Parts: sequence; structure tokens; C-alpha cells
Amino acid sequence: MVEKTVTIKNRAGIHARPAALLVQTANRFSANIFLEKDGEKINGKSIMGILTLAATYNSPIKIIADGSDEEDALQTICRLFDTKFEEE
Repeated sequence: MVEKTVTIKNRAGIHARPAALLVQTANRFSANIFLEKDGEKINGKSIMGILTLAATYNSPIKIIADGSDEEDALQTICRLFDTKFEEE
């Protein structure tokens, strides 16, 4: 299991488009992927779960990956946050 805390850098936060991009990316990996915010842990492969986090600008999010391709999954998902979900 690997984990990393990232900060949401895009001004709009995680709305429908970034949530869909996160789910699409997470589903490319066999590892289990979870996102955690304010003690709430959700499945990173569930768009409804991601939207319920209500993750806004500057919110810290812990990304947790567990499985055979966990390192690649974690790096790829962190890259989405670093590039502001390609929105700005």
C-alpha cells in the first residue's frame, strides 16, 4: 500500500469533469484506489463517491493505492492533481 497527500490546485475543485477523469484514470489500474478527505474515505473508482467528498480549491486529499500496480496508479493520479486536471 502506498499513499500521498495532494492539494487541489484547480479553482473549481473536483466537480463532474475532474471526477470523471479521476474515475477513468483509476479504472485503468487493477490496484484498489481510495481518496480520503476530512476522515471520509471513498472508492476512487466511484464517480458518486468522489463527488460526495465536496473537494474544493486548496483541499488536501490523501490518495491511497493498494495492489500490484499501486506505484504507477499513485503517480498517475497525483499527476492529474498536479496538472489541475488540465483545466487551467
